[in-house]
Amino acid sequence: MVGRTLGCQSVTNKVSLCFHSSVVSFGSDRPDTSQLIDDGAIIIDVRSPAEFRSGHGKNSQNIPLQTIDKKMASLRKQNKVIITCCASGMRSGRAAKILNKAGLEAYNGGAWSTVEKARKQSEL
Repeated sequence: MVGRTLGCQSVTNKVSLCFHSSVVSFGSDRPDTSQLIDDGAIIIDVRSPAEFRSGHGKNSQNIPLQTIDKKMASLRKQNKVIITCCASGMRSGRAAKILNKAGLEAYNGGAWSTVEKARKQSEL
């Protein structure tokens, strides 16, 4: 992760406490999606264009999983944290791993409807 993790410390042999900017998470280095959105993260929906047209979150960008490597340069230029989403979290998990391996800070947000709820929460 680039620049977001402030530190992690083992509390027990099975639990760690990680600090992410203003976010604390227990046992995971995945920060709160609402907080990431508040901090300016972009949302990438990796479903097919047809799935995206059938419903998607506000301000999300559609970059199908099979084309994500072709969009790497444009994502890098945006210089933002990336939240990936899809129908269930499987494809978005793969996309986040691909982006992380390329040196981008990306998190699997899971289902697009879950990310949309977090986005709405961040507006409150």
